[in-house]
Amino acid sequence: MPLLSAPVSRSPLVRGLATALAAGALATAVAVTPAVASDARDGDPGSTSAATGGGNGGDAWGGSDGRQERGRYRGVVTADRLALHTSPARGSDVIRYAHRGETVSIYCKTPGDKVKGNPLWYLLTDGTWAWGAARYIDNVGPAPRWC
Repeated sequence: MPLLSAPVSRSPLVRGLATALAAGALATAVAVTPAVASDARDGDPGSTSAATGGGNGGDAWGGSDGRQERGRYRGVVTADRLALHTSPARGSDVIRYAHRGETVSIYCKTPGDKVKGNPLWYLLTDGTWAWGAARYIDNVGPAPRWC
């Protein structure tokens, strides 16, 4: 019966090099992932812009193609007192109120419960993140991007 030999152990240098390479690959993947995810959300560079509107928060589904810089969208409240909600639904909790003439910072838009025929809601970023019905926010400039 032949003698069994012990497995060959790798030197500490080889193990250290393998660990360093694995850590470098992981760090590269982590650094690149947010940039790739961001590109996908901002829209297709070859897409065309839809019509923008105002007065009632834009046309029913049109708006910006997503190229506008985040956080640069603005709107003016047209209701005497606009309830700002925890979600784009009329029955959700009210966080605070915005008043007529107040300028608000808009992050993005999404469909939700219809308010006077308008299904769009804006995610506002004025100190607290809250949803406001687009029906009562006039766009200042281009319509916000989609969430």
